[in-house]
Amino acid sequence: MNFKLGGILAATSVVASIFAVSPAAAQDTQCGTDRLIDIAEMTWESASVLANLHQIVLTEGFGCKSELVPGDTVTTSASMMGRGKPAVAPELWMSSIEDKWDAAESEGLVAELGLAITDGTLEGLWIPRWMQDEYGLSTMEDVLARSDLFPDPESPGKARVFSGPPGWVAELAVSSLYEAYDMGDNWNLFSVADSTLAASIKRAFEKKDPILFYYWSPASIMGQVDAVKVGLPAYDQEVYNCNTDVDCDGFGKTDWPSSRVVVGVASWLPEEAPAVADYLTKAGMPGAVISELAAYGDENSVSSRETAMNFLRTREDVWTDWVPEDVAGRIRAAL
Repeated sequence: MNFKLGGILAATSVVASIFAVSPAAAQDTQCGTDRLIDIAEMTWESASVLANLHQIVLTEGFGCKSELVPGDTVTTSASMMGRGKPAVAPELWMSSIEDKWDAAESEGLVAELGLAITDGTLEGLWIPRWMQDEYGLSTMEDVLARSDLFPDPESPGKARVFSGPPGWVAELAVSSLYEAYDMGDNWNLFSVADSTLAASIKRAFEKKDPILFYYWSPASIMGQVDAVKVGLPAYDQEVYNCNTDVDCDGFGKTDWPSSRVVVGVASWLPEEAPAVADYLTKAGMPGAVISELAAYGDENSVSSRETAMNFLRTREDVWTDWVPEDVAGRIRAAL
């Protein structure tokens, strides 16, 4: 009798175990599309890391076919709105493209899945804090009155301001301010690639050299230096839009907006790959986390892909909330 009861209990236990694991075992989240999902890899560090992060998750976790393609805000968004390619823009700064993007979204050409940076951004012209403290430089007028403090080493008698990188909307914005403030007589406008710009900033702060430069936050370098924004007139959307439009005549004085930075996709992706779209909708992070993410690559001199891999290894507390458990398990196995 006891033997039979033990057998029944054992059998019951096995059946119960089977049913207990069945839902998890049955879960099999797939990509949902056979199309190649191309992901825009922008040139700045945070966007490059996010592109690599999404490619790893899509390939290893969802089983998608994916690849990285070169990108930047203006050309990538224009291609997405016109051709549906690339499929994903992981860090799309909306300040200069919002009207066109909204119109394309209303026509069903593109979609905004969520915020890439959940707590907003800062853009502007910056100086070292010690210069503000020592010389009382707070506004653009203060800075322009002391052009002697910012000598251009390649042009004696003139000062230097670092613009946005070539081809960026920021380059147009700084160039327009350069004209609006009539800086041509005393200042040279200096535009270099974003990596060179970051290196120039880092070197100036290490040597305690004066520097006036454009940059944005969150970004790795801004977490490593003590800089303050130069005061500009309050953001004026009409002026800013004209300043950043090559076809608009005139220049004006305005600060940058706090840009909405989104995960943008071609409209076909949520339709064909809803599980991937759900992941991208959730995959936003505060600026401090993104700066920390980008700083790892800079401080350790590793690639964006290795930076993304490190994030997946060390910040499960963040990314596992974005994906189903079976997807998380496949990503862990790939690491």
